[in-house]
Amino acid sequence: MSAFSLKMDIADNRFFTGETSPLFSRQQAQQARHFHQKIAGYKPTPLHALKDLAALFGVNSILVKDESQRFGLNAFKMLGGAYAIAQLLCEKYSLDIDALSFDTLKSTIKEKMTFATTTDGNHGRGVAWAAQQLGQNAVIYMPKGSAQERVDAILRLGAECIVTDMNYDDTVRFTMQMAQKNGWEVVQDTAWEGYTKIPTWIMQGYATLADEAVEQMAAMGISRPTHVFLQAGVGAMAGGVLGYLVDVFGARDLHSVIVEPELADCIYRSGVKGEMVNVGGSMATIMAGLACGEPNPLGWKILRDCATQFISCQDAVAALGMRVLGNPTGHDPRIISGESGAVGLGILAAVHFHPQRQALMDKLGLNADSVVLVISTEGDTDVKHYREVVWEGKLPAAN
Repeated sequence: MSAFSLKMDIADNRFFTGETSPLFSRQQAQQARHFHQKIAGYKPTPLHALKDLAALFGVNSILVKDESQRFGLNAFKMLGGAYAIAQLLCEKYSLDIDALSFDTLKSTIKEKMTFATTTDGNHGRGVAWAAQQLGQNAVIYMPKGSAQERVDAILRLGAECIVTDMNYDDTVRFTMQMAQKNGWEVVQDTAWEGYTKIPTWIMQGYATLADEAVEQMAAMGISRPTHVFLQAGVGAMAGGVLGYLVDVFGARDLHSVIVEPELADCIYRSGVKGEMVNVGGSMATIMAGLACGEPNPLGWKILRDCATQFISCQDAVAALGMRVLGNPTGHDPRIISGESGAVGLGILAAVHFHPQRQALMDKLGLNADSVVLVISTEGDTDVKHYREVVWEGKLPAAN
């Protein structure tokens, strides 16, 4: 096969301490999962072992957690939004979340509430779904350039959806202003001074997928991953999942790599500097779910302390991942993965086809014994664009 070079800037984490957080632990994740298990339709999403691709890439195992199968919503994000809304209501009505289900909450709530959030698509859909399940209202704001298909998916869940003329981070600030003006509850997956409780719950909710994955690995006879590749926008999913994994396996015994688009690489830049760095502008990456320019301080602390490396990559890496997962080799299963979902696998593929393959393998600590976990966080949430990439060849790997 041909060799080609895609842009991947890899930075070692010089500020690594290995310090874990009690907020993002196995215990917290299992409490969240206990709640999720009581939602009608719950089942763990698949963990696919891509055995033939692993053999081709020269590693022991490639494990892909397929979040396109999550509650029929085509993405993982509802894990955070639903759990945070449930915790918020339990606090408001003095209820015990361990003893409650969504159905119990719905019958207990005595007044209509409105939940507001900013989203690139998947988080807002999760919040809208949770609000609909509870008979509540949701108002979802989206940044400029949002795909109509993602807007329509939110509208179908009965929420109000407004596309602004601002980027993601400015839309978050606008959402806060509108919520304060109208008395809405903000359910946002990033944090700022005075607003940490709800994003903490969201991150804990995301860790359900990691708890499932560890259980599924054990059922496969796999004791632990050696590597995990986690994509980051504000860093909420990456922080929540990494927090869980390092609590279980130890930060020094897990090679964790945080991956971002180069047009919105605030975590990468923060990792290089050792403190939070914001990125501005339009952030016009195809990885819409990762087009965030300001790190979540809660997620950033976990990533700074426990991540091994940070990667900033071009959009063609995500496109390559989409095509590889959608067109499997040998007897591997086909996985439909969207732009933000496929970038972790895209890094593995880009390394394999790179002219300096061995040097990159060495840089990432990859070898024949490596067991690599990646999270496909979404399916084809924008079918039109998915087909432009996979069918029509948008963003080719080699020109």
